[in-house]
Amino acid sequence: MKIVNKLVALSLSSLLVACGGDDSTTAPKMGVFSLGVSDNPSDAKDVTIAFKQVVLKHDAGSISFDVSDNGALKQVNLLEFQGTAVETLVSDQSIPVGEYQMCIYMQRSETPNADSSYVKTLDDNLHGLTTNSNGSCGGVGADDTDTGRLFFNKTFTIAAGINSFVAEFDLNSGLQDPHGNKDYWTLKPTSVQLYNNAEVGAIKGNIPADLTTQCQTAAGGSIFSQAVYLYSDATALDNMSDFRSEAVVAPITAPIAAARVNDIVDQNNQVIGQGYEFGFVVAGSYRVGYTCVAQHDDPDVNNTPDDINQPFFIYADKQAVIVTNGTVANGDFADILNP
Repeated sequence: MKIVNKLVALSLSSLLVACGGDDSTTAPKMGVFSLGVSDNPSDAKDVTIAFKQVVLKHDAGSISFDVSDNGALKQVNLLEFQGTAVETLVSDQSIPVGEYQMCIYMQRSETPNADSSYVKTLDDNLHGLTTNSNGSCGGVGADDTDTGRLFFNKTFTIAAGINSFVAEFDLNSGLQDPHGNKDYWTLKPTSVQLYNNAEVGAIKGNIPADLTTQCQTAAGGSIFSQAVYLYSDATALDNMSDFRSEAVVAPITAPIAAARVNDIVDQNNQVIGQGYEFGFVVAGSYRVGYTCVAQHDDPDVNNTPDDINQPFFIYADKQAVIVTNGTVANGDFADILNP
């Protein structure tokens, strides 16, 4: 990984503040920075992003991390890194402590290209993947026509010691399928959130087969896609909504995130059940809602149980899921069938 350090020389006054001393020869305090990527998945078979670089903006300039491998773009299929699984982009790099903003640059492609960013749908068709945002955050090559920018609105702190962050993509709300006469998918530039590993926990649980059967019956026995949605703790089951582009009106509550329900396999790769996992959840109290009609959740449309063509509903919920830093909270839905 090539690092391009574009920090300009610090003034004497800022150096004294950073170091807490009065010796002009003292070097600024340093922190160790690492960044990985993970996913809250969408209803697709493969969502691969070709990463180009990570840029940290600082008051004094910027630092660019070239994440390519010997000139080849770093391609990551986000669906292989669900829950707490993470793929590393930047590892153990020493940078000055302070406040930063981040941009991640990806290669965008409107035509199917297995060497770039792409989406493979459940029918095995390959589509291009792009993002509508571009422009520079101080990174080398950021203005190239094939470069897309993913950015974070909030600043974050690099402290002395170890600083491990995860950029988690929420593809359920941020990945838009082809519209009109377009054949490519679009990733919204704000569909990624930054989490400090020291400030988050996880939620993990099983989905009993009886619950799946009951939900499928309620859905009319149609082809279904299972997912679990994360909501604030005060959200009642009837008020749990889908992802949508416009703001909801209370008491209806939009989800914070969603996680796909996957098969659980044993050491012999035999399926022994189904479960889900939210990997990076800020400490607090939550409710989780289960649905078997996640395929009907279009983030650009308000989907409701009364929608004739795409009825969406949360079938069951689990209350008072308490997340604390560094722990995995119990989100097992078997508890609601066997209280």
